[in-house]
Amino acid sequence: MPQNIRYTLVSIRDVLVSFGPFILLGVGLLGLAYWWLDPNPPKTVTLATGPAQSAYEELGKKYVDYLKSNGIHVKTIQTEGSSANLKLLRDGLVDVGFVQGGTNELMPSDEESLQTLGSLFLEPIWLFYRDAAADKLIPGKEKVKRLQSVTELPGWRINVGTPGSGVPKLMERLFETNRIELKDLKLSTLEQTPATMALLGGEIDALVFASAPESLMVQMLLQTPGISLMDFKQAEAYSRRFNFLSPAVLPRGVVDLALDKPAQDINLAGPTTSLVSHVNTHPALLQLFASASHTIHGAAGWFTKARQYPNALRDELPLAKEAERYIKNGPPLLQRYLPFWLANLTERMWVAMGIIIAILLPLSRILPPLYNFRVRSRVFKWYAQLREIENREVSDTASRQAVVEELNELEKHVGNIKVPLSYADQLYSLRSNINLVRKKFLRP
Repeated sequence: MPQNIRYTLVSIRDVLVSFGPFILLGVGLLGLAYWWLDPNPPKTVTLATGPAQSAYEELGKKYVDYLKSNGIHVKTIQTEGSSANLKLLRDGLVDVGFVQGGTNELMPSDEESLQTLGSLFLEPIWLFYRDAAADKLIPGKEKVKRLQSVTELPGWRINVGTPGSGVPKLMERLFETNRIELKDLKLSTLEQTPATMALLGGEIDALVFASAPESLMVQMLLQTPGISLMDFKQAEAYSRRFNFLSPAVLPRGVVDLALDKPAQDINLAGPTTSLVSHVNTHPALLQLFASASHTIHGAAGWFTKARQYPNALRDELPLAKEAERYIKNGPPLLQRYLPFWLANLTERMWVAMGIIIAILLPLSRILPPLYNFRVRSRVFKWYAQLREIENREVSDTASRQAVVEELNELEKHVGNIKVPLSYADQLYSLRSNINLVRKKFLRP
């Protein structure tokens, strides 16, 4: 092996031996912090959506695509709707789910076990009815009239949706507020598709959805001849009575500009839907869902302006810290420039890394002296033997010759010492001192 490579290896070995414990301590502290903070989220998360062909199901697909692009697999679970989603969240069977405001009575324990990522969008109450039923059941005029008040519904055959959707509970609260006895109504709880077929077939007079306008059933019924949409003239009053309800206006012509549908503005009221998570859901996943919600729901729509949602204006549950930061400040700085996994790891570890640096920084000051001592001790330890030889009292030639032989042997050992080139002067000084002592004993 060439001499220069040998000296380089010696230097590297000395550095590793001196700095090794320090490096191991740093790695150990970093590993402990990683275990404690658990910065990387699980690769799979469960999302409770809603019935087939519902707006929830369509939105669930968008979340699947968004999180997939960041390496997270979203397993969607079809349910009856908001109430079923809330039950799954309470039981800890899903991580995240869509929940309508006001469709369920929240329990005191919900504030401890559940949190919201903000209101995502408005889901108006769509009360579709048959024009023929309005002619028959609303007395006073001969022509087809527009249903404008819940108080006109007694005697109607109305489908309010499945109990798992949360709409029946919502409608019960509206009926109670309008002093309508449930016995005065003919209520049914069919699923969306059978209820729609029953409405078109004349088996029921009206049906109720609480859904985003993207719902296929809503889109179809808005353009079906002979089917009209109730105009909630008291929409603003409903929003004042119920915090979870918001007023909205379906603008004239927004459904079909060419056919001018609807032919006039229609007042609506409805709850906002939130993305609710269990408190045990990994914070990094919540951050990713918050990011996805701003991308998916931040655009302008029939009832909203651009970047109006997500917000925290009508949340009934505590707002998750990750969602609150995103709503106030937008995406974290690092996530704007780095892949999600790297930005998340850095953001969650930087505090721990700061603490580790604060611990290791004072310790690092002893490393250069320690390294210097280690290399110098390789040379200086021979001075003890050299001093002992120098202090010997010899009187005859045979004894002097024995001492000289011992010094020659010592010089051989010293010649095999390997030190970095920056410390070579000390090695040469030792050899020079050995030679001086030898000359002393060679003098007659």
